[in-house]
This record gives sequence, structure tokens and C-alpha cells, in this order.
Amino acid sequence: MIEWRALLLVVAANAAPVVASKLARNGVAAPLDFGYVMPDGERLFGAHKTWRGLLVGTAACALVAGAMGLPAWIGVGFGAVSLLGDALSSALKRRLRFAPGREAIGLDQFGEAFLPLVTFARPLGLQLADVFIVTAAFLVLDVLVTPLRQRSWFNRASREDCDAS
Repeated sequence: MIEWRALLLVVAANAAPVVASKLARNGVAAPLDFGYVMPDGERLFGAHKTWRGLLVGTAACALVAGAMGLPAWIGVGFGAVSLLGDALSSALKRRLRFAPGREAIGLDQFGEAFLPLVTFARPLGLQLADVFIVTAAFLVLDVLVTPLRQRSWFNRASREDCDAS
């Protein structure tokens, strides 16, 4: 059985930055890595990871946690760990020379789902099996939604300013 509360937290943390990037149309999109270029010539995280995305995703996760009767600190922490896990996945993709915005099934979803689920397993009452099930459910959901995110009608605002890769 899927632990729906945990899945909703993962979705909130990761969907809110995408929606915010489309609504803001490049506004307030300072890069999380401050534009830092690693010795390999690639950005640390890339332009798709922004402070706006981190703040919006964390706030959305806190709101969802509150709506589910969980303490706000769980939502804030969960959202921050999820989005930092996403940024770490992006850093790894840059080191592996993936093109910016290119999907890497499994790698893209692992950091943003597994890390916060493991970190907050105890306060959320999750067993290790729950962590793997929710991570797998998020992977499937994200893979199913990816084609919609790549549609021209969704990307009209900007192809370059997307907070989730």
C-alpha cells in the first residue's frame, strides 16, 4: 500500500517549482549555484536549479504538510531535503555530461524522493519498504508526467527557466 501522505509531500516539493517557473516567466530566478563553474567546465547544478524553486518548493511542501495535519517543520525539512537531493542529482548529471534539462530516469527521481523519505521516515511513520514503494510510485508518476512538461503549450513561458529537470 502506498503511503499517500509521503507521496503528496514529494509531489508538492517537486511540482511547485515547475509551476512557479512558468508563472514567474524568468522573474526572480537566481541560480542556486550562483553560476559557479566546476573545473570540468560545467556548472555545479545548472541554470534549472534556482533559489526561487527551493523556496517555493519548500513552502508548498510545508503547506501540504499542514493541510495533512503534520507539523510545518516536517514539510519545510522534507521540501528542502527533496530539492537539495534534486540539485545533487543535477550536479551528478553535469559531471556525467548530460545536456541541461535532459531526463535521466531513476537518477532524476531518486535524490528528490528517496533522500527526504529516508530522512523523515520516522516522523512520517514509514518503514523501509514504504520508502521504496513511494520512491517507485514517484518515479512512475514523474515519468508519466514528463511528456506533458515537455509539451510546447506548457513551455510557452520559457524553455530555459524550469526549476526541475
